[in-house]
Amino acid sequence: MSEVKIKAESRTEFGKGAARRIRRAGLVPAVLYGHGSAPVHITLPGHELMLALKTANALFDVDLGERNELAIPKQVQRDPIKGFLEHVDLLIVRRGEKVVVEVPVALTGEAAPGALVSTEHTTLSVEAEATHIPASIEVSIEDAEVGTQILAKDISLPRGVTLHLEPETLVVNVAAAPTAEQVESELAEAEAAVGGEAAEAAAEPEETEEGAGEEPSGEQE
Repeated sequence: MSEVKIKAESRTEFGKGAARRIRRAGLVPAVLYGHGSAPVHITLPGHELMLALKTANALFDVDLGERNELAIPKQVQRDPIKGFLEHVDLLIVRRGEKVVVEVPVALTGEAAPGALVSTEHTTLSVEAEATHIPASIEVSIEDAEVGTQILAKDISLPRGVTLHLEPETLVVNVAAAPTAEQVESELAEAEAAVGGEAAEAAAEPEETEEGAGEEPSGEQE
């Protein structure tokens, strides 16, 4: 995995107000820690960081001015509605050091006709050298028949990468795709259920003004 060079600036302001000001300036608050060193509070260029984080487990070469540190993203906080970066934790790593990370599963090939493929685990927990973390782990479903189950232990991992997950964990399940008749039947049942709820709600008597407020609250102004 290639290293992403990124320039960091020291950060002395903290709190929600400071974080908003930092983000308005096109930067992202972050913290760099690991290997027994004191956490370093920094800001990173927002656009460059966003592009780099599109690659899972990106390896950063963080320029701190007086020194450089290799680091991987440990936690990424995003706004739940707008999706912009709010804060990033970066973990310092060393060349040759092994780390445990979550790597995305990438399905390849086409299952047999009539099969419905479900990915039960979209990532795999693996141990790999910090500077050689795979971007993804390919899992072939080529011609997979209905009833096929691919467990974690069945997946071929890249050289130097070891599984850090229960071997019997179900990763991919291949079931029979629903027929058109089954889909139509499920839709009809759902529509009938919605119609029944609407009719039941319409049949309920409305509360009159006299009925409302019969029970005193017991509160006084």
